[in-house]
Amino acid sequence: MPLHGRNRTAKNVILLTITFLAIEFLDEVIDGLCGAAWPLIRHDLNLHYVQVGMLLTIPSTISSLIEPIVGIWGDIGKRRQLILGGGVSFAIALLLLSQSYNFSLLLAAFVLFYPASGCFVSLSQATLMDIEPTRHEQNMARWALAGSVGNVIGPLILAGAVALNQSWRSAFLALALLTLLLVGMLWQFPIKTLPSHIDEPLYSFQDGIANTLTALKRRKVLLWLTLLQFSDLMLDILRSFLALYFVDIVGADNTQASFAVTVWLGFGLLGDFLLIPLLEKLRGLHYLKLSATIVLCLYPIFLLVPNTNIKLVILGLLGFFNAGWYSILQGQLYTAMPGQSGTVMTLNNLFGLVGGLIPLVLGLVAQYYGLQTTMWLLLAAPITLLIALFAV
Repeated sequence: MPLHGRNRTAKNVILLTITFLAIEFLDEVIDGLCGAAWPLIRHDLNLHYVQVGMLLTIPSTISSLIEPIVGIWGDIGKRRQLILGGGVSFAIALLLLSQSYNFSLLLAAFVLFYPASGCFVSLSQATLMDIEPTRHEQNMARWALAGSVGNVIGPLILAGAVALNQSWRSAFLALALLTLLLVGMLWQFPIKTLPSHIDEPLYSFQDGIANTLTALKRRKVLLWLTLLQFSDLMLDILRSFLALYFVDIVGADNTQASFAVTVWLGFGLLGDFLLIPLLEKLRGLHYLKLSATIVLCLYPIFLLVPNTNIKLVILGLLGFFNAGWYSILQGQLYTAMPGQSGTVMTLNNLFGLVGGLIPLVLGLVAQYYGLQTTMWLLLAAPITLLIALFAV
């Protein structure tokens, strides 16, 4: 290839990488914004708790049925159309959110938003992995950092909008416009800038289904999919229980509980940032073994120590050392399935249907045996990781 051709290709890779990371940043900004805006949305639309539960359950259930199909389409030559179409739908959903004045319209907006995010965000991640197939862990670390920053900034955007006498609607409208800008940036790249296996259909949809079933029979694929679900016990699931734990078990007030979650997120963000240069010098699986060992030692101390300040220090360390679990495991899954990044999305969704039951099971345990008992069950994450990783 001529030098100018290589330079242009390298430039396209850099620009595409930045654009895809911006898409993940945007998605997590919206997630953080939604979490902070729920009290305002509930008040403005007069929602009761059952309606809030429906808004959180119905769209995600529908999306879980759609996204496995999207992943297969992404591997048979429909990647570009799905990402761009998903981006446009993503923007429309945000526009609908900003203009929702009743429950039905809000539900419709979320029903559109969830699968649109699958097309726009999840397939962007898959394509980022295809761009540099030898650097899955490093690019997943960048992806996780972009998401962590976005999740922290989301609530700040809402706070800024309120400070300027604007509402949550204005924030969603601004993010809809930002989405269109990102879609426009992606639109300029011809399909030839993407990996060759995305350019043309390599097989039919039926072959894609058969390919997915074949992948499920591979030991390493099953291993990484299973560990991703277990690792979440010490990631999103622990975060979901943190505020309740500090209020119900530690005896903290709501402000202190919110501060505990902030400590967790802040140190996790620092860990995501430092992981990127670390993975240039150390194999991800070696770090993961060390990290899981440290978490296995720290977490029981976190649960047993009575002093709240010491708990917060240990919580910060847990958030710091947990950073990278998702990045490394997801990177290993992509490496185990070269040229099948869309199928990775499909399998993640299928396993996510089972993993999605874990919070419900933990909730039942908390209801009948207490939250303290439930928190001890989360130790299954580092224990499972260490057993599996030392057996690989």
